[in-house]
Amino acid sequence: MEELRAAAEAVRQNLNISSFDEKAVQTLAQFIEKERASVPETERAGVINALGCFLGECIARSFGGQWHRADNGEVGIRLGSRTFVNPFGSVEKQLLHGAVDAVLSLFREVAPTLAPAAVTRRTWIPLPLPPRRSISS
Repeated sequence: MEELRAAAEAVRQNLNISSFDEKAVQTLAQFIEKERASVPETERAGVINALGCFLGECIARSFGGQWHRADNGEVGIRLGSRTFVNPFGSVEKQLLHGAVDAVLSLFREVAPTLAPAAVTRRTWIPLPLPPRRSISS
């Protein structure tokens, strides 16, 4: 998967972005919006691949993920044991539909999926606890 990281680095350098973080994804979203109408159909797959590598690397570095090939052959970012993110699909959606399907939305949706589930308190245990009573003999 080193070639995916290399492609992400090439995009970072070409867009003159200093890091792989949320600000970088904002810049990517703006770039896609500005350029999407001018991407020729014949070059769309390559653009999706390159920009998807960059988005994926931003997600991986920001949230501790790794590039992963799923059993069905799909390539994306594995976060934890159950979360799989497809950055290429997100880039394609923004290229086709515009800011409605922005890559920034995907980036911002990742963090809540990684948060541990809220622990629910047992309702039969009253809080605060009543004072302890002593038993007299």
